[in-house]
Amino acid sequence: MILYPAIDLKDGQAVRLLRGEMEAATVFNDDPGAQAAAFADAGAEWIHLVDLNGAFAGRPVNAAAVRSILAAVAVPLQLGGGIRSMDTVDAWIDAGIARVILGTAAVEDPGFVRDAARAHPGRVAVGIDARGGKVATKGWAETTDVDATDLARRFEDAGVVAIVYTDIDRDGAMGGVNVDATAALGRAVSIPVIASGGIASLDDLRALRATGAVAGAISGRALYDGAIDLGEALTTLRD
Repeated sequence: MILYPAIDLKDGQAVRLLRGEMEAATVFNDDPGAQAAAFADAGAEWIHLVDLNGAFAGRPVNAAAVRSILAAVAVPLQLGGGIRSMDTVDAWIDAGIARVILGTAAVEDPGFVRDAARAHPGRVAVGIDARGGKVATKGWAETTDVDATDLARRFEDAGVVAIVYTDIDRDGAMGGVNVDATAALGRAVSIPVIASGGIASLDDLRALRATGAVAGAISGRALYDGAIDLGEALTTLRD
C-alpha cells in the first residue's frame, strides 16, 4: 500500500482544512516546495497535491505553487482541484505532473474523463469525495444525490488508474479513517482505491492495509501535527 503525503494549496501556502471548510484552514508551510522536499527526503514515493482555490474556481489557481513543487522534487506528483478541461489536463501533464485527479468533472462530464484517460493512459484518476455516502462537488461545496459506489462503477471500463476516495466528514478531523466504507468501495470495483480523510495514526494505515482492498492512503494533518512520522509509516507499510 502506497502512502501519499498531502499538500493542500490555498493562496500559495500549504494548508489543511477541517471537513473541507475553507475558512477552517490551518497554514502549515508558506513554502510548498520546501514542504514537498521534506516529504521526498523522508522517502515518500508519491506526493498528493490539491489546488483548493482551483476546486472552487473551476480552473487552476495555485499554478505557481505547483510549479515550485515540481522544481523542488523528483518524486511523482498527483494533482487534483480545478481540472475541468482537456487543455488543463494536457498542460499539467506537459508540466511534469504524473497523474491528474478529476473530481467534479467525473459527475458533470464523465465523457471528458473517459477522453482524458484515453489521451493519457495510466495518468488519470477519479476523485470521489463523499458526505454520507453521496458525492460532493465543486470543492465539496455542493452535495449531489449520486452514490459514491455507483459513480466509481461508471468508470470501470474507462481506463482510469485509480479512485481517490475521501470521506469529507472525517477529513482533517483526526478521528480515524472510514476503513469499512473505503474497503467496501475497493471490493466493489476493479480500479485501485486510494483512501483519504481522517487518517490519524499508524493503526489507521495498518487497518487499511489489512483489508487487502485498499491500494493507497493519503495523509495530511497527521503528518504535519506529528501524529504520524512519515519515515516510520513508510517503513511499516513496506514491512
